Amino acid sequence: MESPAAPAVPLTQQSGSDTAVRRPPATKHYRGILRFPAVRQLLRFTGVGIVCTVTSLALYALLRPWLGPQLANAAALIITSVMNTALNRRLTFKISGRGKVARDHLSGLVVIVIALVITGGSLGVLHWLNPEATMSDELWTTTLSGFLATAVRFALLRHWIFRRARHR
Repeated sequence: MESPAAPAVPLTQQSGSDTAVRRPPATKHYRGILRFPAVRQLLRFTGVGIVCTVTSLALYALLRPWLGPQLANAAALIITSVMNTALNRRLTFKISGRGKVARDHLSGLVVIVIALVITGGSLGVLHWLNPEATMSDELWTTTLSGFLATAVRFALLRHWIFRRARHR
């Protein structure tokens, strides 16, 4: 059902002709819950987050035997956070071009430190409560605490770092 105020496919007149030509609308019109930019961004952010989480867990498992739990967590988090900031900049918040890239990544470092405090702190608590924790326990702990870090990351990316693109 079309709205009289905004037809789905507007009719226009070609210059010098009486034939009507259909052309697509100039902007996308989302329906339902997708009409809210925050929802669309959250869905794209989730996709980026899944890719980065899998990469981070793989790096952690790979580095853990040589670096120990805290350094492996830090290395995996730093590597994937750089990737995460770049992907979120482009895919989640639709920012293209080279403008403000350095500033965005420097601001992203603050978010990395916050995530590191959350996940590293959770590992510290795990080992304080259970000094014999296995790598599986550590992976579960970093994954679960990563959910909190992710919520903080989305809020900071949306309202601080990429606020210029909040409505895309």
